[in-house]
Amino acid sequence: MSRDPIVDEIHKEREAYAREFDFDVRAICKDIQAKQIRSGREFVSFPARKPTPKKAEQ
Repeated sequence: MSRDPIVDEIHKEREAYAREFDFDVRAICKDIQAKQIRSGREFVSFPARKPTPKKAEQ
């Protein structure tokens, strides 16, 4: 299977971005949220839906 150079570039950039935050997921999320606020765009979020249990098949 041949490698896709675009996918390789995305992986490289993602790795570099994560390395900036020492691969700390909380720090990465905090940075993304700060960028969202600085962008001035309106972001919406919805409350989490409660899971509904599936009925067992008979």
